[in-house]
Amino acid sequence: MASIIKANQLQDFGGNSILTSDGAGTVTINSAQMKNTPAFHCTMSGSQTIANATTTILQYDTEVYDTDSAFNTSNYTFTAPSAGKYFFKIATMGIFCDSASEICIIGVYVNGTQYQKTTHNRSTVTTDTSFFHESIVPLSASDAVTAKIYHTQGSSRGTDAAVASTFFQGYKLIGA
Repeated sequence: MASIIKANQLQDFGGNSILTSDGAGTVTINSAQMKNTPAFHCTMSGSQTIANATTTILQYDTEVYDTDSAFNTSNYTFTAPSAGKYFFKIATMGIFCDSASEICIIGVYVNGTQYQKTTHNRSTVTTDTSFFHESIVPLSASDAVTAKIYHTQGSSRGTDAAVASTFFQGYKLIGA
């Protein structure tokens, strides 16, 4: 036989509200330890030109959301407000490698040093192609995270500013 517990608030032993409900099915999590925050999602307001064989910060300058005001759109940097493990995803679109000998590298940099990267080689791509990188990164409070790109296409290439294909996002993991 099943049991039903009805409550509009769940508190810890100290009387602090952990969960609340409005009675209509909307639950609010009140504990910071149970939220994937800080979290941000940024896009580009326009195309960015990336020079050949030059590691370049991707200029994500438009915030879709930023729960803790931790992303700076003037220097394209996320600064961790607290220590923990964070998930980051970088996406950009363009023609950054169109022959078998050319590569495109997208990576996460912490305090200016490459942490992880993904190397792409798309051989004979002649149309805009999406390039992605995902990382789980242990950060200390105040660590600065940027997304960078490098390509050997042979000339300067432009990113596509389409919101669906060019973005930088991240959030702090719960319990990791």
